Amino acid sequence: MTKASLPNRRSRRAFAAVSALALVSSMLPSCEGRMPFGAKVHDEPSTGPALIELNLSRGLSERGVSSLFGAMPGTGYADALRIVEGLDDKDDKAIFVRLGTGTMGFSVALELGERLERVRKERGLEVFCHADDLSNATMLFASKGCSKIWLSPAGGVESVGIAFSLIFGRSLLDKLSVGVDFLQVGKYKGAQEPYTRDEPSPEARESLEGTLRDLRKAWIDAVSAGRGKSLEAALEDGPHTAKAALELGLIDEIGYVDEARDASKKASGAERTQIVFGPGTRNEGGGFSQIIRSLSGADVEGVPHVAVVRAVGAITMGPSGGLGGGDGITESGLGKVIKQLEEDESAKAVVLRIDSPGGSALASDLLWHRLMKLRAKKPLIISVGGMAASGGYYLSCSGTKIFAEPTSIVGSIGVVAGKFALHDTLRKIDVNTVTISVAPDETRRNRASYLSPFDRWDDATKAKVLTGMESIYETFLDRIVEGRKLDRAVVSASAEGRIFGGATAKERQLVDEIGGLDAAIKYALEQSGLGPEGKVRLRDQPPGLLEMLGGDPEAAEAAAERAREQIDPLAKLGENLPEETRTWFASATPMMQGETFITALPFVLMTR
Repeated sequence: MTKASLPNRRSRRAFAAVSALALVSSMLPSCEGRMPFGAKVHDEPSTGPALIELNLSRGLSERGVSSLFGAMPGTGYADALRIVEGLDDKDDKAIFVRLGTGTMGFSVALELGERLERVRKERGLEVFCHADDLSNATMLFASKGCSKIWLSPAGGVESVGIAFSLIFGRSLLDKLSVGVDFLQVGKYKGAQEPYTRDEPSPEARESLEGTLRDLRKAWIDAVSAGRGKSLEAALEDGPHTAKAALELGLIDEIGYVDEARDASKKASGAERTQIVFGPGTRNEGGGFSQIIRSLSGADVEGVPHVAVVRAVGAITMGPSGGLGGGDGITESGLGKVIKQLEEDESAKAVVLRIDSPGGSALASDLLWHRLMKLRAKKPLIISVGGMAASGGYYLSCSGTKIFAEPTSIVGSIGVVAGKFALHDTLRKIDVNTVTISVAPDETRRNRASYLSPFDRWDDATKAKVLTGMESIYETFLDRIVEGRKLDRAVVSASAEGRIFGGATAKERQLVDEIGGLDAAIKYALEQSGLGPEGKVRLRDQPPGLLEMLGGDPEAAEAAAERAREQIDPLAKLGENLPEETRTWFASATPMMQGETFITALPFVLMTR
């Protein structure tokens, strides 16, 4: 390609705008045509005693529903939690939760279940729940939060114990003749193992089994406490049919969702159903104008509040698409939000909600620096969701206080560096690669192909990389020591790549309190001086198209990438992979983009 044919940045931005806007008309219907927030269903009356419905049938994630616009306001876990927190209308007679076949993470299930449990005790409202199927996590949620659990006749309770599924590719890579050069710092990190072994090392197994014991205990204890009897044997002996689940005491009733809703209205004396979250409410998406207003910050300007910022997904320097399934945590995007909050005098404290396996070491350190500057001006509270691992914990240690659930995964303090070499693989299909360097000696000639996707690292290059990794590892420890104000020996004892459940992480001083997002927000309100009645606002990074409309060229390119993904068959294939797999691919994205060092969880941990 000649220089004249290379697109310049201006033309790329123009293409980005055209590509993104070409899909706007197809996206807008998803933001319109819904009933207003709190809408009645069918032909029920608009006033009078109400059954409040939370529709979680599409699942509940930290980020919420995504589209070309990015995460849609009013659809994420924090939104659901604040809605439950704000239920105080005298017409509210009971709560109905529609679970369908939706999924949620353990930490989300535990906290939201406990919050509904408090609503039952403090306000005397019954919470009726219906599911078509119950998983380990939704069984946890229902046991803690629901007064009565209904299950569809053909449904089941798929409680089968908890396990991590690990993926190892050594044999495949050997068969394909793919060269693998990976190094690790921290004997528990296991960075090379998915590529150089066919099973975990004793050190990796020790770390994983310890974490599983934490999660298993928290799960069994919570479900048993919620149902009022020991259910350890039943929980790990599924899947159970609806009839068997009823006999075991895992559920209370068998019936369809309309039957459960009607019975709940009758039992509570409600005359109407008022949907406040999920499909059927205008707050889910909110309409195009509401999206722009929310993302522009117009609804929070000048009003003293605690800001809640979601940091969800893999950590990268800038937006990426493909198997990562979205932008995740970007230094460019989250960094901009942090700077805005640092300068915004109306934001009296910040709660950073983290659910991340890590990613770019460079982006993690840059964001840590920004967060420490923010912390110097106002309280910065960390709430750990599913995990704060590796780079995710790098960000977490900037907080003045860290909250985590017993089911959260914390730690993985270590560094990964490596690459794949495809020379021998290509030779199998009669494609030869040749690297030419004019360096005066072999060591420097090999060093010239350091980032080449074809050539392997020689021993001298590995030694050089290892030196850099050790430096980053020591910097990681320095950041934790500074942020957590701990002795280095205390931090080192929990480092080297080990991971822990929330309870063990607290014992090791990696976190301060066991609690979820609600507890973190209440603490932030106290620390900010706003008190329990203070305002709380979500302040996420503006995504894709809307930031492009505001004139941000980098966001325009990200929006164009999302637009291309709408017709990209490989991206569509990636959407069908398990969420954990997509997240893990995204955490390795910095390596695909030319970065050598990443602070990421090395395994795909599918908690099932």
